[in-house]
Amino acid sequence: MNVKLLPVTACLAAAAIGYFTLFRGSEKVDYSTQVKPILNKHCIACHGGVKKASGFSVLFRDEALAKTKSGKPAIIPGDAAHSEFIQRLTLKDPEERMPYKHAPLKPDEIEILKKWVDEGAVWGNHWAYVAPQAPEVPNSGLFAGISLFSNDWAKNDLDRFVKKRLDDENLKPTDEADRATLIRRVSLDLTGLPPTPEQLSKYTQADDWDIAYRALVDELLKSSAFGERWASMWLDLARYSDSRGYQKDNARTIWRYRDWVIKAFNTDMPYDRFTTEQLAGDLLPDRHGRPATKEQLIATAFHRNTMNNDETGTVDEEFRVAATVDRVNTTWEVWQGTSFGCVQCHSHPYDPFRHEEYYKFLAFFNNTRDEDTQDEAPNLREFAPEDQAKLQQLSQYFNQSKHQAPGTKHAKFNWLNFARFLEPRHHPHYADQYLKGALVGDRQIGLRHGGSCRLPAIQLDGKTQLLAALSVQNPGSVLEIRRDRIDGPLLARVVLDTTNRGKTENRYIPIKPVTGRHDLFLKTQNPKLLPDEDILHINWFAFLPDFPGKNSPESETNFRHFNDLLTAKTENTPILIPSNPDYQRPTYVWVRGNWLVPGQEVQPGVPHSLPTFGKLPQDRLGLARWLVSPDNPLTARVAVNRYWEQLFGIGLVETLEDFGTQGAKPTHPELLDYLAIKFSTDWKWSTKRLLRELVTSATYRQGSRVSRELQERDPQNRLLARGSRIRLPAEMVRDQALAVSGLLSRKMYGKPVMPYQPEGVWQAVNSNLNYKQSAGEDQYRRAVYTFARRTGPYPSALTFDAGSREVCLSRRIRTNTPLQALTLLNDPVFLEASQALAKVAPTSGRRGAGDQIAWAYQRVTGQNIPKRKKEKLTELYATALSRFRQKPALVKDFIPENGTPQLAALTVVTNAILNLDEVVVKE
Repeated sequence: MNVKLLPVTACLAAAAIGYFTLFRGSEKVDYSTQVKPILNKHCIACHGGVKKASGFSVLFRDEALAKTKSGKPAIIPGDAAHSEFIQRLTLKDPEERMPYKHAPLKPDEIEILKKWVDEGAVWGNHWAYVAPQAPEVPNSGLFAGISLFSNDWAKNDLDRFVKKRLDDENLKPTDEADRATLIRRVSLDLTGLPPTPEQLSKYTQADDWDIAYRALVDELLKSSAFGERWASMWLDLARYSDSRGYQKDNARTIWRYRDWVIKAFNTDMPYDRFTTEQLAGDLLPDRHGRPATKEQLIATAFHRNTMNNDETGTVDEEFRVAATVDRVNTTWEVWQGTSFGCVQCHSHPYDPFRHEEYYKFLAFFNNTRDEDTQDEAPNLREFAPEDQAKLQQLSQYFNQSKHQAPGTKHAKFNWLNFARFLEPRHHPHYADQYLKGALVGDRQIGLRHGGSCRLPAIQLDGKTQLLAALSVQNPGSVLEIRRDRIDGPLLARVVLDTTNRGKTENRYIPIKPVTGRHDLFLKTQNPKLLPDEDILHINWFAFLPDFPGKNSPESETNFRHFNDLLTAKTENTPILIPSNPDYQRPTYVWVRGNWLVPGQEVQPGVPHSLPTFGKLPQDRLGLARWLVSPDNPLTARVAVNRYWEQLFGIGLVETLEDFGTQGAKPTHPELLDYLAIKFSTDWKWSTKRLLRELVTSATYRQGSRVSRELQERDPQNRLLARGSRIRLPAEMVRDQALAVSGLLSRKMYGKPVMPYQPEGVWQAVNSNLNYKQSAGEDQYRRAVYTFARRTGPYPSALTFDAGSREVCLSRRIRTNTPLQALTLLNDPVFLEASQALAKVAPTSGRRGAGDQIAWAYQRVTGQNIPKRKKEKLTELYATALSRFRQKPALVKDFIPENGTPQLAALTVVTNAILNLDEVVVKE
């Protein structure tokens, strides 16, 4: 049969060659692959989003065909000969020829541009901005079972795409890695931990390896360690940190978000829901219409991981704006793999995003309640049990229809949410136009005798009282509230109670009913005080309607509960919540990206070059649903590419952060689209299902040995003709050492821990945050739980290429430096792990130093020790033992408690083992 098919194949090939030879010259120029690269390289720097020299831009078609400063268009579709854009490319005068003051274009580049203009100068779409279409799986059709066409190597459809590319390149895949290597590789990849001795024994000895390997994968996917491993990746994207950033970089209590991420991965939360809850969990009702759950609110801390500047003298609005900008840029990088940040100042120089579209997108995030305040409001407040009971009773009270807040949409007020979040309220920075007063320490309104300040544009519909957290020191102090002018109509006048002098209390001040928005003026009087003495300090304030059910006995009880909750001591997690209509902000285009120079007002929207928003709500919930809609061309591609990079060391698109025209091209575009469609449709956004497909493929299971020829031809393994060989990320390096030595604590969740780090790492100016080393098992917990500080990242993690978490990090660029070896040899964490491993070796049943060294090597790598390596390590042991016997004081210095020369020498060897290439590299 094979012999008969060969002539047919030869005829088909000959026909194809003849066809392409005949018609190649008549093929239309492709804008995306032929024209756009030329424009990006030679033209767009002067004629694009940043600059439009002579009024000419080639960024968008309408701009390219528009009249230039000469009064004529530079491109005339269908007429290259009369298009100045083409004419300027071949002029002899260097002052007239383009590109100006650069080398002329190559003849073939000019010919492409000429042909493109003659064909109508049609713009095209970059591949990443076109929704993926299901590609045909290679070798899966009619002839799949015939030996000429069969592919016994492939274990799933993923492999068929890889094999086709290898065939095109005349390459063959590498044989599968041995069992022990593959067990270690997949265990580290899926859980971030090496396999246990029991797992190695069980699966290396299995009769049917394919069945056993799949069972191992399923076991690892079910492990609680799975969520911890993948959370480490996601926390880089979320720029998660236990500190606030900037100069002081004080502590932030946001670890509940980290725990939420771990649980989300462990429960295999679908990626579309994972996306929606982080971007808009606060806007999600449950299936019964009830408000967002506690977990959904915690999920929104994804965008509260932005930095907060609590340094005295800074402008809160400036850093609120900076946080909002960061949310825009991070959302685009994480879910769209797009460098959207530069559109803040001008249209994108390479990709089809206009300057004003940045601010339409920013409008989705511009009306959250956070304002860069000292207390990081809004927070989800965690109440003590007795206070939680009051909150529950309050909830039941408000759920009764007769106790719903009455009135217009402005008067309606969510009392329960105010108790939970202390929002909506105004912070002291809202006040302005101070006379004999000032903003005290960036956190309080301070007014003296005869002092005043303005509260601009306060919505007063339905409001009957001012609630203010204020303190008063001296008797006889009077506060007035006036409308519209400093001497305007009086809304309230109270003599301030000084029963609790100097103590901040929540005080209710009745005001006269007024409708609409008004400027209000606070005025204070106390002629007995010295000119520089403050009458009062206000920490925050809010205008409220009457408490529901006013003056009833039931109302009085619940009002007491409400006030108790306002002052209750709580543990807080920063979250996103929306501004209600009274607190809405307009959004403007910033001229040249300067927030102090607003231009035209804009409404929430998405770029014109991507699918429309349709009937989705114009808020963050609508945005999240747009991101995960079937029409969005980027979200699924970006996600599967990220998971691919974590396993194979490099993405199908190398630039994880940039799928645009300046990013890397996909090495296997059909495979990328195939996985994206499978992930978002057939697999219903299941991360575990996607990872299972990847790690059970023959592509993943290849050995990593490489010939010199293949190394020279494909040094980065982009063609996937072998298994990847890459150094472990920082977290795995540390967790592996603790795991194989028996020190690792499997305690999960909770507050961050502080394992050993050298003194003096934390030296932030004016900070009250100190490093206090954890005790007990907490110092041996997984790296994901280590306290992350932006100005002082954990030193060994930084050495192994972890980031500072100040901004979103899509990929860590791996380095190979002497500092890494020095860390493994000298860091007390690794020394302690070495010592623990050395203590266990004699209990393994092995006698003699050589056998104990062999056991330790096998415990760490999963492999039997090579003869040559055993000899070298045994030699190292003998040398160290001799030295420790000659100088017993060294033993005491090296192992202070119960140290012996033998244990010290074996520790030197196990320390060397932990530093071996095959230990810190996944191969």
